[in-house]
Amino acid sequence: MIAELVSSALGLALYLNTLSADFCYDDSRAIKTNQDLLPETPWTHIFYNDFWGTLLTHSGSHKSYRPLCTLSFRLNHAIGGLNPWSYHLVNVLLHAAVTGLFTSFSKILLGDGYWTFMAGLMFASHPIHTEAVAGIVGRADVGASLFFLLSLLCYMKHCSTRGASARTWGWFLGTGLCAGCSMLWKEQGVTVLAVSAVYDVFVFHRLKMKQILPTIYKRKNLSLFLSISLLTFWGTSLLGARLYWMGNKPPSFSNSDNPAADSDSLLARTLTFFYLPTKNLWLLLCPDTLSFDWSMDAIPLLKTICDWRNLHTVAFYTGLLLLAYYGLKSPSVERECNGKFVTNGKQNANGHSCHSEVEYRNSEIKPSFPSKVENGIKNNVSQRTRLPSTENIVVLSLSLLIIPFVPATNLFFYVGFVIAERVLYIPSMGFCLLITVGARALYVKVQKRFLKSLIFYATATLIVFYGLKTAIRNGDWQNEEMLYRSGIKVNPAKGHKMNCGRLWTKYKRSFPSWGNLGNVLKSQSKISEAESAYRNALYYRSNMADMLYNLGLLLQENSRFAEALHYYKLAIGSRPTLASAYLNTGIILMNQGKTEEARRTFLKCSEIPDENLKDPHAHKSSVTSCLYNLGKLYHEQGHYEDALSVYKEAIQKMPRQFAPQSLYNMMGEAYMRLSKLPEAEHWYMESLRSKTDHIPAHLTYGKLLALTGRKSEAEKFFLKAIELDPTKGNCYMHYGQFLLEEARLIEAAEMAKKAAELDSTEFDVVFNAAHMLRQASLNEAAEKYYDLAAKLRPNYPAALMNLGAILHLNGRLQKAEANYLRALRLKPDDIITQSNLRKLWNIMEKQGLKTSKT
Repeated sequence: MIAELVSSALGLALYLNTLSADFCYDDSRAIKTNQDLLPETPWTHIFYNDFWGTLLTHSGSHKSYRPLCTLSFRLNHAIGGLNPWSYHLVNVLLHAAVTGLFTSFSKILLGDGYWTFMAGLMFASHPIHTEAVAGIVGRADVGASLFFLLSLLCYMKHCSTRGASARTWGWFLGTGLCAGCSMLWKEQGVTVLAVSAVYDVFVFHRLKMKQILPTIYKRKNLSLFLSISLLTFWGTSLLGARLYWMGNKPPSFSNSDNPAADSDSLLARTLTFFYLPTKNLWLLLCPDTLSFDWSMDAIPLLKTICDWRNLHTVAFYTGLLLLAYYGLKSPSVERECNGKFVTNGKQNANGHSCHSEVEYRNSEIKPSFPSKVENGIKNNVSQRTRLPSTENIVVLSLSLLIIPFVPATNLFFYVGFVIAERVLYIPSMGFCLLITVGARALYVKVQKRFLKSLIFYATATLIVFYGLKTAIRNGDWQNEEMLYRSGIKVNPAKGHKMNCGRLWTKYKRSFPSWGNLGNVLKSQSKISEAESAYRNALYYRSNMADMLYNLGLLLQENSRFAEALHYYKLAIGSRPTLASAYLNTGIILMNQGKTEEARRTFLKCSEIPDENLKDPHAHKSSVTSCLYNLGKLYHEQGHYEDALSVYKEAIQKMPRQFAPQSLYNMMGEAYMRLSKLPEAEHWYMESLRSKTDHIPAHLTYGKLLALTGRKSEAEKFFLKAIELDPTKGNCYMHYGQFLLEEARLIEAAEMAKKAAELDSTEFDVVFNAAHMLRQASLNEAAEKYYDLAAKLRPNYPAALMNLGAILHLNGRLQKAEANYLRALRLKPDDIITQSNLRKLWNIMEKQGLKTSKT
């Protein structure tokens, strides 16, 4: 028990520095924007949606079905909201638990000696685990590993009690249930059933390859055959149910996620796919260069036979075959003992001997084991604690290393990554066992004490270096900026969309290095550095739609509209389904007065289907926003019926996570303009129900209440709007207009001044404040704000005409004349301005003042 506790403690201690880390990378979409974590979402949705919150049967779904992991996120959210500390704590505790279980599993194979201790410490400290533990979404791999080991341990109990106790089938039931749970944490968990079969055949029964077919043919070991058959049946059932639940279709990924899968060359695909396991093994052996993203061109395709990396592939598979041969070879001299093949009756090279018939039950061989000298302990082991041979452990280690990795090899279906370090969490168990048993075999083989010490301390040093690397690598996962900077040397190009208010920019998967760094710098208001990062990403790959979009967004937010439009158009050219690029293009065009072009852009966006899109929720939100802005365009043009039609379409297409309060409020505004007051009131109330502190709805509903004679209620809504945001001048403006209509002139004037002071750069607020002050007969104050309004819009005829009028009333006749004349130059046919100017000239002539007319 000491080995398990110490190993778990090391696994816990090494990751304590991740508790202060923020959400990083995929955490944003899996946790921060995942609607399945919210309390208002029925928890049953978790079992119908993928890991990212998309309906599993949707054509754009990632097909990653991990409901138990998502459920754990939801529990985290219910307890601690979006505080990342609690999420990281659960990950660290799970890793410590998995480390303890793995050490316990190793003890069954290696005994109580220090080699078990070495295996546990190596697993606890291996740097390849940092992505799975320090990255919160890696919990899927850690949770799957927990139930993977529980399932395997249950099956080992089933094997040891088979034929001797009725409880054996209880252990088998535990095997099946834990395997199912492991698969519901992450897909590769189901492979534990195949590893269990390998354990039963090659470790527990010690069968060699040449013995398997005769055993089946002679119908020996029927209980073994029954167990393997049940494992096969249960594994097939789980996979069949999994395939059915995801719509009987494999996922599809973009070419940037897995370039080899998209290659037209069969040779390039074959050579690259054969090479990638070699690279994964190297990361396990020497995890010097780690990255949160290995997609795109992080690993260039192997396009020819002459690529020197093919030598690595040949060496890897040769070594693998030699190890498999070593573990599965038959003994050199054999005889049959009780129906089983064993070495001559003498102790073999691994300390095994043929046992008497009393050691067998139901014609099934029990594993024969070496003495504990292999574990550094000289005392002979008792019959109850005999251990598997080195060959047995090599076979099991290889199965642990290879079988859980098979789903990531592109053998059965293409995957959405080139290399994913967190996928190696379970295979690393096989690697740690393989290294440990290899070191142990060398330790036993050599005779000199110096060499034994050298092997032991070399293994211990490797563990120390692994631990140091883990602690250092954890620092890269502290926040997104550090993570993305760490990935630049491996994958410099990649990037994805950002999110900022009404400009649609949703986080999505696969977004590293320069591109993601640009997003972080932008969020820190380091605009020039962010722009440089985006352009660096485009230097490596110029057709990345998300990156072109992000650069356009940055330029738009800094009023560089022509450049922004250019990059939005490039983004649309690279990905014609990028709805957010259409949305922001339309917004710029609408603000530039190009209403017809904006209308066409919004309409085109609204017609883009969401089939085969990786984030249909984000797409639907962009489409809804496009329809909302199109409705506003119609509304501003006075086409209220058209606006209502578009708003209704937006409501139909609106996804769950879309905030509808502004849309509902505009519906009410359109009905208000059409004098359909009951309908307007309904939508104002809907807006307030969806967001109780939505200020525009308080103001518009207050106006409706005042119009329908409910004055006291109206005033409450105006005052509530001011209470919600006392710094917003528009709230005081609307309340002032209400007071003006109620003939409360002094109060209205105070509200007008307050509004103009707070929003002194907003033309509409300042202009309306001047109006209200004039109506309250506070002409001197009105003049001040009319003058300010004219400065804000010097080419707006109405501002100049009203400034002229107030100057006229205040007796500043020559200034009044100048402003009337400026207004007429901008709008020569304005009858009111012409009339006011004639009246002014009459007064000036009576006073003997010179006019421009004379």
